[in-house]
Amino acid sequence: MTVSRDEPVLRTRCATMPVHRRLLDTREGYATAAAEIENFTFHQCRRGRSRLDQVVRIPVVAHVVWREETENIGDEQVRSQLAVLNADFRCHNEDVAGVPEVWRPMAADAGVEFFLASTDPAGAPTTGITRTRTTVTAFTPEDDAVKAAATGGADPWPAQRYLNMWVCQLAGGVLGYAQFPGGPAATDGVVLLHSAFGTTGTAVAPFDGGRTCTHEVGHWLNLRHIWGDDGDGCGGDDLVADTPNQAGPNYGRPTWPRVTCDNGPDGDMFMNFMDYTDDAAMVMFTAGQVARMATTLAGPRSSLAVGARLTG
Repeated sequence: MTVSRDEPVLRTRCATMPVHRRLLDTREGYATAAAEIENFTFHQCRRGRSRLDQVVRIPVVAHVVWREETENIGDEQVRSQLAVLNADFRCHNEDVAGVPEVWRPMAADAGVEFFLASTDPAGAPTTGITRTRTTVTAFTPEDDAVKAAATGGADPWPAQRYLNMWVCQLAGGVLGYAQFPGGPAATDGVVLLHSAFGTTGTAVAPFDGGRTCTHEVGHWLNLRHIWGDDGDGCGGDDLVADTPNQAGPNYGRPTWPRVTCDNGPDGDMFMNFMDYTDDAAMVMFTAGQVARMATTLAGPRSSLAVGARLTG
């Protein structure tokens, strides 16, 4: 999810959009479901229903899939990632103070928290972490093999009850990918490269701040890349009104302001979690992005937000 300009091999970092396009081409009903979700989101946001009336706590299961001993990350590394998610999604991360003053009022609390599941699908106690040894050297987004025991990965827990995270070795410079709401339950969740997961253990700079997972969970809650996925053009749309238009992703740690697409004087909001900057440079969601995530939890992911309602 984050790539330095000095490391072009990592520029394929987030593979969420290729997965989205694959499902559009191959999965019957996915295009219709995605369109219905966008229609629901548009109308709820237009009505000013922009937040949930309570904090939503989402149970997480981390499926650690490993071949080499170093890939079998420890429980502490998993817990460090959950701590980052909770700080970022509640806007409690200390580095949010670095947001330029012009955008500081836009930094928003999503009202979402995450915890490792304490009960498995059968009702038995669990740590919320599963461990699967595999013979697969590295997984790819093209086939979702990490998401099934039959193909060397780990089967998901029911997607209507848990956020599934698969942590593994990924090929091709990909740091992570997610599945947007509306896709098949059997592959729902996020996949993370073990060395871009959490803040300790195997996590390696500049992706050792846990922000790859923050970015991918943003996708899982229906956020798009901030530049609108139109390459380096200025015609893309992330479907959020309070994020400036920008010409493609930013990498590394840019200096503010960085002006593209005639978006001066303030330029790109490259410190947004849905850009491609290094972990240390991304620090915020906007109120518009929070509204979009809230409609997702009130709509297609409502089974994980039981009792929560949209409010103004």
